[in-house]
Amino acid sequence: MPHTFDLLVLGDANPDVVVGPLDRPLAFGQHEHLVPTGLLTLGGSGAITACGAARLGLSVAIAGRIGDDDAGRFVRAALADRGVDTSALRVDPSLPTPLTTVLTRTDGDRAIVTAPGTLAVTGPDDVPEELLTRSRHVHASSYFLMPRLARALPALLGIARAAGATTSLDTNDDPAGRWDPGALAAVLPTVDYLLPNAQEARALAGSPAATTEQAAARLAGHGPVVVVKDGGAGAFAHDGENVLRTRGVPADPVDTVGAGDSFDAGLIAALLAGEPLARALDFAAACGALSTRATGGTAAQPTRDEALDALARNGKNQ
Repeated sequence: MPHTFDLLVLGDANPDVVVGPLDRPLAFGQHEHLVPTGLLTLGGSGAITACGAARLGLSVAIAGRIGDDDAGRFVRAALADRGVDTSALRVDPSLPTPLTTVLTRTDGDRAIVTAPGTLAVTGPDDVPEELLTRSRHVHASSYFLMPRLARALPALLGIARAAGATTSLDTNDDPAGRWDPGALAAVLPTVDYLLPNAQEARALAGSPAATTEQAAARLAGHGPVVVVKDGGAGAFAHDGENVLRTRGVPADPVDTVGAGDSFDAGLIAALLAGEPLARALDFAAACGALSTRATGGTAAQPTRDEALDALARNGKNQ
């Protein structure tokens, strides 16, 4: 059966209000803080990954749920403007579109405050089986924000793999701090590439005191290749036996919001293009670094040529 899309993203899509950077701790008591920048932009890990992949030339669809409100209409238009198919983005008649405020700091860290809205009810009925069986790769995001969808992922990703697709998962943070090892053990065998950052890798492995490489090895024992994003230190991939590393490309970030999602998009695009994992790691790291050139997760996402040029300038010819 011919493929309709290169990539199907199962995940979150919402407006992001990005403000900062704060140069001192946030104070309550009705105290007003002034910051240099504020931006209303497209957010959600799934949406940012989808847009990054479309920017790199992939045909991309997203499946999920938004509200019947101005925020939902903003999300759908922003995705469509970036070339993402939104026909499987379902409109919920009663719950609002999720909304996230991102507070950044001068040291590069950030706090994320999310009103989940439709995320709590997003589930397997929001994912058309036809898309699962006619996409070359299926990526799931924000695992802990969508518990109904998370429980269904072993079955959904199993359908995709049976139809010949590769799969990936970026869990992102668990706001509850539980990290649900039992459920993760069920889904990881259906995942080809697990894509945490360093802190998430240790939490997912239940090994907060372990090194990041030890945590990745433990997770790889469940089946996936574990690709760990480690900010300015680059990234590495662990298949349970071997480790590949990239130092990435230098960056002077304006805003790191969504950089990990742009990394995910780059890795998926490179793998679908038939690149070996080592080159895919370099390409993904370049995509993540270049995405930090502007505020918000999607404004500075690179084209394929831009990412290749960045690698060439740093002596990493593709």
